[in-house]
Amino acid sequence: MNTHAQVPTALLLADRIRVYVASRPSTGLSLTTFIDLDVERPERILQIGEKPILELGEPGTFDEHGIMPAAVVPDGDLIRLYYSGWCRLGGKAPYHNTTGVAVSADNGQTFRRLVPGPVLDRAPDEPYSATSPWVLRIGDIWHVYYSSGLSWIDVESKPEHVYDIRHAVSSDGIHWRRDGRPAIAQTHPEEALTRPTVLRRGNGEWWMWFSYRGSRGFRTDENAYRIGFARSSDLVNWERDDTLAGIETSGAGWDATMIAYPCVLQTPFGLLMFYNGDGFGRAGFGYAVWEAD
Repeated sequence: MNTHAQVPTALLLADRIRVYVASRPSTGLSLTTFIDLDVERPERILQIGEKPILELGEPGTFDEHGIMPAAVVPDGDLIRLYYSGWCRLGGKAPYHNTTGVAVSADNGQTFRRLVPGPVLDRAPDEPYSATSPWVLRIGDIWHVYYSSGLSWIDVESKPEHVYDIRHAVSSDGIHWRRDGRPAIAQTHPEEALTRPTVLRRGNGEWWMWFSYRGSRGFRTDENAYRIGFARSSDLVNWERDDTLAGIETSGAGWDATMIAYPCVLQTPFGLLMFYNGDGFGRAGFGYAVWEAD
């Protein structure tokens, strides 16, 4: 694994919580494995995966240099993993990222690609990226909320990616119809939004948590990632109010500068948010317990 435990993506199993994370075995590469936690006491680690759940793609493919988890969705006897695939570019932008899907027949221990190419990629009116998806299956309709690239901007001679969150639907979870507008829009032109996680609450509302940051100094200062919040009654129109996210950076420690990439999971013992702290996951991941009910 070497460094990082990035983008924690939780799956509730019968006797444990399986959390998929992206590690960096070497500079410029990301691979995904899992960590199993006690469902009643999530601070208790039961198992750490000893190898990647999915190998990097072949040369020239969309996931040649990186596989980062995003959403796990039960699909009959199988489990689908939607993930961000990365490949490095030779131009001014350092990488290109899109969305792939893999499937597991062994309860989420190993996966194979369901299709060889990306299921969400650049499009005529989305020319930069489509990644970090959160996928829901409601009846016969699949919904995805994903981070859509808006531009690369120059910040002190370094290109930084800017993105918002968009929505698409599908009948098979592979071929998507995009609605062409932000689900969660920027509050200013240099804001970047990513890693949505969506949950239905008891009152019928849909709640979404996500990450947002500025584009200048966001690796170390007040523009670093924070966790935002929005709610909806129809999965299409969202009202954003980040003051309701329920979590802030700590006064000191591993998540004092940054909190990012939330994944919210309902368990028999409470509502949990898994998230990364400082360094985009270099400091590991942790969890928080919902106490507002």
